[in-house]
Amino acid sequence: MTNVQRAGGLQIRSVTTRGVLVPLAFTLGTSAAVVRAVPMLLVDLITDLGATGRAYAFCYRPSGARAIAGILDDAVEVLKNRNLTPMDATQVLSRQFALLGVTGTVRMALALLDMAMWDAMAQSQGLPLASLLGGRPRPLPAYDSRGLGLMEPDQLAKEVDALLTSGLKAVKLRLGYETLGQDIAALKAVRERVSSDVEIMVDYNQALSCAEAISRGRELEKEQIYWLEEPIAHDDYEASAAIARELRVPIQIGENFNGPEGLLRATTARASDYIMPDVARIGGVTGWMQAAGIAAAHGIEMSSHLMPEVSAQLLCATPTAHWLEYVDWADAFLQTPLKVIGGKVITLEQPGSGIIWDEAKVKRLATI
Repeated sequence: MTNVQRAGGLQIRSVTTRGVLVPLAFTLGTSAAVVRAVPMLLVDLITDLGATGRAYAFCYRPSGARAIAGILDDAVEVLKNRNLTPMDATQVLSRQFALLGVTGTVRMALALLDMAMWDAMAQSQGLPLASLLGGRPRPLPAYDSRGLGLMEPDQLAKEVDALLTSGLKAVKLRLGYETLGQDIAALKAVRERVSSDVEIMVDYNQALSCAEAISRGRELEKEQIYWLEEPIAHDDYEASAAIARELRVPIQIGENFNGPEGLLRATTARASDYIMPDVARIGGVTGWMQAAGIAAAHGIEMSSHLMPEVSAQLLCATPTAHWLEYVDWADAFLQTPLKVIGGKVITLEQPGSGIIWDEAKVKRLATI
């Protein structure tokens, strides 16, 4: 195969997946669950380009990692030894899995394959993924999302002190206590510990009704929060639009968008002021770039959800790039973790997405 042919696509030889359980430095209590360890799926895609494409995803449950791995194996069998671009692969696999439904674990499996393909292509060209996509690696504003779960105010005060040592200029606080008074007390405990130049985003993790979201939101916006995230069920775009109309504080949604189509429905409904897709749910790199085009056409700022290594690369090629959600979960298995310098996350400049496993670290993790 010539270099010209290779520039247009690649052939997949095989795939290897490993499920691992990563313990968290900060226990994360949300309105939905208390999280002490996160299941991750690590993917190695062997291609004909002389580069191994790598990707990983947060799989929510150990069973999710196992299910995604099985679907990914099946998807690779469909594509094996065919010369395809990531967009070709997306179209073929969307058709193949249409009757099963391209959502949930299927969407995440196809997204991981897409991310690994793009990683291999960028490596083969000797370019960071951001540069292959028409952008360039740069420092990004980011908020620390590693902690500040549901806990007592004095515990929140101690934890925010620990988080601020990173140097980032924003933090995310989880809310959804039984009463508004408890929400306000938690917010004030954090506000009193941060300087005036540190932003606070708050996330309800879909805990409220529409009426309660408006009621609590009116009080919270008096406390100068930066955004109000997922106050209600993630796919109730009509109600979310009503909340956005009623409140001055910006509404943020998007981590549960199912592909670019979900983002388009939300933006058409004016369901939020900001959006924050998850690369594994939006459709990998291919889906993200389609979503970024929709966001740019609507003039809406676009942030990321988790997987900050690849998300940083994508934000660097996103016209309306906003905030990177920073977590250090992948430090447990990566050779080169992201760094925070001068209050921003430094996007990696090595070829590909910058995802390379540290096998010694991987061996120390529990397997799924």
